[in-house]
Amino acid sequence: MTSTLVLGGARSGKSRFAESLAAGFKGARIYIATAETMDGEMAERIARHRSDRGSGWTTFEAPVALAEAVREGTLEGKFVLIDCVTVWLGNLMHHGIDHDPHVDALCDVVKVSKGRLVIVSNEVGQGIVPDNPMARRFRDIQGMTNQQLAPRRTRWCS
Repeated sequence: MTSTLVLGGARSGKSRFAESLAAGFKGARIYIATAETMDGEMAERIARHRSDRGSGWTTFEAPVALAEAVREGTLEGKFVLIDCVTVWLGNLMHHGIDHDPHVDALCDVVKVSKGRLVIVSNEVGQGIVPDNPMARRFRDIQGMTNQQLAPRRTRWCS
């Protein structure tokens, strides 16, 4: 198993870079999408992402149950791309779901996954300190989740 954590700022090309890592991969390509269509703008983003990545990908929608989707998708001989942890954490917060057990479950699955796993996540801690408690809490949760997803055998790409 090889896993790669792709970090970067918003709109920095993380998804495009992560998808490029599948170039030349001979097995099945699984795209685990975490975004939910909550408004027209997000619907356009999702449609653009699907169009940009083209055919050759099987998409699993996992706005909340990410660990389960990774468990199902990371079979030996597959390339699995998770896009993205930041959106997933936002979904958990939006729905009032305790993130801790979900992050723990995701980390456990990542550690034992087979095949090639690429995880996209935002770096949110290098900017200014958010001006409200909820945004600061999100930034802290995001940073801690990134740290947990980077076990010793994960490559970092930022």
